[in-house]
Amino acid sequence: MPKFRTVDVARRAGYSVQQIRNLERAGVLPPATRTATGFRVYTEVQLQSALAYRELAVAVGPVEAKRIVRSVHTCPAAATVALLDAAHARLHTERAELALAKDAAAVISAEQIEDVRASDWMSVAELAAALGVRTSTLRHWDTEELVIPDRKAPTRERRYSPSQVRDARIVHQLRKAGYRIAPLRAVMAQLRRPAGSGDIGVALAVRDETLTGRSRALVDATAALAGLLPPSGVSPRATAPQPENRSRR
Repeated sequence: MPKFRTVDVARRAGYSVQQIRNLERAGVLPPATRTATGFRVYTEVQLQSALAYRELAVAVGPVEAKRIVRSVHTCPAAATVALLDAAHARLHTERAELALAKDAAAVISAEQIEDVRASDWMSVAELAAALGVRTSTLRHWDTEELVIPDRKAPTRERRYSPSQVRDARIVHQLRKAGYRIAPLRAVMAQLRRPAGSGDIGVALAVRDETLTGRSRALVDATAALAGLLPPSGVSPRATAPQPENRSRR
């Protein structure tokens, strides 16, 4: 079986030497064996674990990535497969919500707003009920400059015009599709400019590209994990290499 130094695994995985040590300490990599002088000696198991973690971190984030790779070394294979199934399911849900957001944004952005009457305006309670959100959510969107209503004198009560209601519907769809506040603020600022509705399509296309990258990373991670999964009924604890010396090198 090939033997690797810490620096070899670090280079192959695209991490620093310290990051590899940290991953071992976190249980993402099984403990390395040690030479008589205390230097770490890694095998293909640690290398594939590092590569799997790298791709999983892109796909599901570092916290969940550590959980999944650790499970390979400490749990039955079925437990790891279940975690991967859940990760695929979450990405599928995000993609389905993104598709809905694309359809909704296309329809909402194309709506013609004209012949506005006083009765067309909505209060914060009315709009919250129409969207199925809390009134505090709309107030938060106002604070974050996502949807900025007018204020009715002298009480300063929020009142939403038809164009602001349209903005709220777009924000609602994009938040459901996974957009964070900061990117949304930039999108909505562009959308409020003349002829700015095309920017919503660009933002959704970027989100689509990001999701595709995460999905590909999850596929690559699954391939790297496949060779690490123990046979059914075999505990991974029995096969994990044990350290010979715990001195740090």
